[in-house]
Amino acid sequence: MDRIDRAIIAQLRRDARLTNTELADRVGLTPSPCLRRVRRLEETGVIAGYHARVDPAAMGRSFEVVVFIDLAVQDQRSVERFEEWVGTVDEIVQVRRMFGSPDYVLDVAVPDLAAYERLLTARLLAAPGVGRLNSHFTMKTLKSD
Repeated sequence: MDRIDRAIIAQLRRDARLTNTELADRVGLTPSPCLRRVRRLEETGVIAGYHARVDPAAMGRSFEVVVFIDLAVQDQRSVERFEEWVGTVDEIVQVRRMFGSPDYVLDVAVPDLAAYERLLTARLLAAPGVGRLNSHFTMKTLKSD
């Protein structure tokens, strides 16, 4: 990957709706080689997809919580059950399995504190294998990529 590939990626990260002609202009290429590079970046998995950035408030999910979870038992079956379970909870928007503690970091998005309290009580605390759960409420998002 060279500086032009990096420039293409930077431009598409800013605005994935650029036409090929606009993108080529911005990175200093003609449209044909620019399109070839974009296709190569897609085919090799460097560009994994194109997504819409959605305003959480407009979707009724402006209350964001970071949840740290440690499993009570860390055997393969417990890990598999928990990882399968998190995929079933719509309010969990991102999950990261960690080295060390906590075992998992979950990003949760709900309408408000009351909705989070209901989710916590009804679903999160009852999740398979959960030993310890710690919630951190987002004060302000400074950067989101």
